[in-house]
Amino acid sequence: MNTGHYGEEDGDIDRLLAELDERIAGSVIRPQDPGYDDARAVWNGMIDLHPRAVARAGAVSDIDAVLDAARRSGLPLAVRGGGHNIAGHSSVEGGLVLDLGPLRSVEVDAERRLVTVGPGATLRDVDEATAPYGLAVPLGVISATGVAGLTLGGGVGWLTRSNGLSLDNLDSAEVVTASGEHVHASEEENPELFWGLRGGGGNFGVVSSFTFRARPLPAGVLGGNFFYRPEHWKGALGAFDRWTQDLPEEMNPITSFLVLPPEFDMGDAPWMVVGFAWSSENHEPGLELIERLRQDAPPDAEEVGPVPWLEWQSAMDSLFPKGSRGYWKNVSFSRLDEEAIDVLVGFASEVTWAGTGIDIHHMQGAFGRVPEEATAFPNRAAKYWLNIYGFWQDAAEDARLSEFARKAHASMQPFAEHGQYVNFLGAERGQDMTEAARQAYGPATYERLVALKNRFDPDNLFRLNHNIVPAPA
Repeated sequence: MNTGHYGEEDGDIDRLLAELDERIAGSVIRPQDPGYDDARAVWNGMIDLHPRAVARAGAVSDIDAVLDAARRSGLPLAVRGGGHNIAGHSSVEGGLVLDLGPLRSVEVDAERRLVTVGPGATLRDVDEATAPYGLAVPLGVISATGVAGLTLGGGVGWLTRSNGLSLDNLDSAEVVTASGEHVHASEEENPELFWGLRGGGGNFGVVSSFTFRARPLPAGVLGGNFFYRPEHWKGALGAFDRWTQDLPEEMNPITSFLVLPPEFDMGDAPWMVVGFAWSSENHEPGLELIERLRQDAPPDAEEVGPVPWLEWQSAMDSLFPKGSRGYWKNVSFSRLDEEAIDVLVGFASEVTWAGTGIDIHHMQGAFGRVPEEATAFPNRAAKYWLNIYGFWQDAAEDARLSEFARKAHASMQPFAEHGQYVNFLGAERGQDMTEAARQAYGPATYERLVALKNRFDPDNLFRLNHNIVPAPA
């Protein structure tokens, strides 16, 4: 198989790509074509790769033609949904990108509460389609995120405690495998593949369609934020931990540390923000819970009240414009005692610039009730999941701010539990991505994923990801 050094085969590959351009409903964009730089760009501006071609799908049937071209040419293949993968796996130097971005259809069966989503759809596409029916699919927190990558890796968001991860709400998927076979995956049909799709990333094929179970959600959710100045962080974190001891799963909190964007009008100093979304139509119990936290840790500022779901889901979009430069690290943990709080506040206090944030997702609830072996997501027992994430604009800050994330991550290791969330894993230069996947999933889950890889992608066509490497025959 050609591995990227084309030499005298260049002409053959050019002819194959020209043939592909004729075959598909979409288009094949090459370096000499107008719009190439836009076509090759992904969300993370640190990922500056130059594919041999970007095949922009115009129909689901284009998937087959592009996979065929990748097999015949030997060009390394990257598959792109929304292009938001922080590690940049949706592009490839000198290879072929299958760009599914135009395939953004969303079909809502309101009676059965099923939502069928195209592989290029974003969170906003889904939310705009479901909100008129009083329904929501549990997804992430930034509306421009692609549904496909989010779901295949996990899907942590504002409904995780009340309804689980995005992948927990996946009812079925249509998959095109490396050999070109079209496979339906669900609990009843190809259940092992369905298990691996839910957490195993894009290792097993191209998902051409996702069908989710939606949940009822009032048009105006009870949402809010408590804001704390640095001198109150330790006390507020202690109160937050006490608050979560017996928190009903309808309450979905995320605690953040960051310099807030200008539209918040909160100045240039860092804030701790306890955000919460109450997912029940009856707001009264949620307001009582919010009051309980308010009494234990009075905020320096607050905003609480009914918020349209679409507005809530996109409230932080301005932090993450396309082209932002990002490097992320994550860790699961359950201790938020005095020692852990001292460590957290220690590195969070250093974030005095706009361009880095720290989130603590409170898990448990519906998420924690799913048995760990039921999906390929690596850890269901941890109470909290920490994400250190960059979104800066200046390339001169790459080294400093990436190093900050690594240092903060290292500081949390005494409290760390098993597993890594692959959607929160940045790219490490020179890192063995196979070893990263082993560490992320743990030995038992990884070996089960390898068996699945051997069955559906033994030649590792889908290797630009946190790669599950097939075992030698």
